[in-house]
Amino acid sequence: MNINYFVKQSLFVIRFRYLKKGYAFFYMTWLRLAGMKIGKGTYFSKITVTWPHQVRIGDNCRLEHNIYFHYDGIYSNGQSICIGNNVFVGNNTEFNISDKIIIGNNCLIASGCRFIDHNHGYEKKYLIRNQIAPKQGINIESDVWLGCNVIILKGVSIGEGVVVAAGSVVTKSIPPYEIWGGVPAKKIKDRI
Repeated sequence: MNINYFVKQSLFVIRFRYLKKGYAFFYMTWLRLAGMKIGKGTYFSKITVTWPHQVRIGDNCRLEHNIYFHYDGIYSNGQSICIGNNVFVGNNTEFNISDKIIIGNNCLIASGCRFIDHNHGYEKKYLIRNQIAPKQGINIESDVWLGCNVIILKGVSIGEGVVVAAGSVVTKSIPPYEIWGGVPAKKIKDRI
C-alpha cells in the first residue's frame, strides 16, 4: 500500500470527521449555555447568532454552514425563531426577524433562502431610515420545500405540503399542497 496515500486519507478523515465534529460539539455547547434551545440529534457547525436565547431548533435537524440567525431587536425573553423537528436548512440562509418565525416539522429549506418579517416605512415627509418598520410574523407549516434563494416576506403563511420554486419572492400566503414560483410568486399548479 502506498504510504503517501494512506497519510493523506488519514488526515482527511481526521480533519473532516473528528475535528469538525469536536468543534461542533463545543460550539453547540457554548450556544446552549447562552440560551439557545437545540434538540436531540441536531447537528450544525458554523452559524452566526445575534441573540442565542431567541432561537429554538427541534430534534434531528441538519443545518449547513454560514446560516445567519439575526433577531433584529432589543433583548427580550422567549424564542422568536422557532424551527421544528427533522428540518434541513441549506448554507447561507438568513433569518432576519423582528417579530417571529415558526417553521414546522419535516421542512426542506435550500441554500440562500431569506426570511424577513419587517420592512421600512416610506412616507414622503420623513426620512425612510427614521420611520417605524412595520413587522408581521412568518409561519411555515410542515412538509414544505423551499428551493434555492427563495425570499419570504413579512406576514406570509405557507400551508402544509407547499413547494416554492427556486428564486421566488413570496409576498402573500400560500394555501396547502400547491406549487408556487416567480417574482412575485404565483400559483403554478396543485400538488398531486
